[in-house]
Amino acid sequence: MISDSELELLIDEVYDVHGFDFGGYSRASFKRRVDRLWHLDGFRSFEEFLKHVRSDSDYFKRLIQEITVNVTEMFRDPNFYRELRSKILPIIATKPFIRIWHAGCSTGEEVYSMAILLKEANLLHKAILYATDINAEVLESARSGVFPLRMMKQYSENYIASGGTQDFSKYYTANYGSAKFDAEFTSKMVFAQHSLVSDRSFNEFELILCRNVLIYFDSDLQNRALQLFDDSLPLLGFLALGSKETLKHSGLQPKYELFSKDKIWQKIS
Repeated sequence: MISDSELELLIDEVYDVHGFDFGGYSRASFKRRVDRLWHLDGFRSFEEFLKHVRSDSDYFKRLIQEITVNVTEMFRDPNFYRELRSKILPIIATKPFIRIWHAGCSTGEEVYSMAILLKEANLLHKAILYATDINAEVLESARSGVFPLRMMKQYSENYIASGGTQDFSKYYTANYGSAKFDAEFTSKMVFAQHSLVSDRSFNEFELILCRNVLIYFDSDLQNRALQLFDDSLPLLGFLALGSKETLKHSGLQPKYELFSKDKIWQKIS
């Protein structure tokens, strides 16, 4: 097991050499993932592991992927998407142009879920979906619009549970074990590498989604990310968080009200 002092040394080295700041990540979660990677790849000592992280760019990419990848799926938590469909989209539909930001988008399943909602609401033509993640490799996967065909049954069930009424298979083409989603969706998406730790706001959005990412951050980094979202939302804009994440106990709470029980907040001041 990696020691606490070794973990801090790893964080310092990653920042000094590669410019990635993991200092605000939850130490318990970060340590579990580093331990898993260390043992998975069979390093005999921390020094050997650190040397690879410091000097091998390919291995550093592997570290980033292991540390930052999150579990995701299309229409995850169907009730959340039902709320988006019935309550949020009718409000932002009044805008002449719709910008939506998926922060920490991982491999993109939730971005494509949103694109399907927009299409069914006849809003996709005037929307742009910005999808960002610190992990460049998962962004490439998301950009491709290709997902395992074996997952489509579960995704279709999620879609129906979220209020979908179409044949889910109309949105993708099946080929050799893969499902490729229509180019109409990817044409409305912008994928970019972005760090919630160190990067700034880059636009203004009607809706920001950052679900099940903040739980990996300590309280200071959570507040920093929430301030970034606040800087990116206009008055009456919406912020969607994960089921275990909240604006309560943050300095921003007075500026927001809980619009939906499924952790969708609206900026009111």
